[in-house]
Amino acid sequence: MAYRRTLKRSVGCTGIGLHSGKPVRLVLKPAPAEHGLRFRRTDVGVEIPASLEYVARLDHATTLSRDGVGVETVEHLLSALYALGVDDALIEVDGPEIPILDGSAAPFVILIHEAGLKPLPAPRRYLKVTRPVEVVRGGKSIRVTPADHFQVSYTIGFDHHLLRHQAVSFRVTSATFAESIAPARTFGFLREVEMLRRNGLALGGSLENAVVIGETGVLNNKLRFEDEFARHKVLDAVGDLALLGYPLAG
Repeated sequence: MAYRRTLKRSVGCTGIGLHSGKPVRLVLKPAPAEHGLRFRRTDVGVEIPASLEYVARLDHATTLSRDGVGVETVEHLLSALYALGVDDALIEVDGPEIPILDGSAAPFVILIHEAGLKPLPAPRRYLKVTRPVEVVRGGKSIRVTPADHFQVSYTIGFDHHLLRHQAVSFRVTSATFAESIAPARTFGFLREVEMLRRNGLALGGSLENAVVIGETGVLNNKLRFEDEFARHKVLDAVGDLALLGYPLAG
């Protein structure tokens, strides 16, 4: 029988928010069985469960909100916790956004490895897909089908010669996530930066925490993977699926 897991000890880091540009302190703490993953805004004293019912916005990042208090850009951290098998943890943050760090989930994987994992006295329950489900919105779609394990396949296409088509597929385990998915960084187009900043977004973005794509190529000089863009979309998807509250078999 698989048991729920939490962290062995508290770990933390500091950084800036990608969209807010504000400095923030993050601390990951152990939690009891059935606590789930929860965010606590220590600056205002509000706790927000990492659950679908608290999703507030999906505009260039996933934002959770409760009682008028939000936490933005939660997907990278949640993807690391979810993929590495952390079921119960308290996530303390003293500002409105999770730090972006290098734009990937790799720093969060390192933090979780530093903390270590310990089993809890409660069985782990899974959400098993029993029939295909598909959602289509405009030119985007997602389809979930039955499987005995967790696998994500992602295809992207953008109006840019570098990103006409990229496709990847991974059976997501703690090992494959840490090695092949977590290091992939968030990305954006140089032509969109001014528009994003006029709308109060990407205020903390830089070449240090995002892959920036210009008309002729990548401004950061070197990608971590040839298909880093599609891999990062898998990373984001895993983080959003964490909001289901159960490990997914599908």
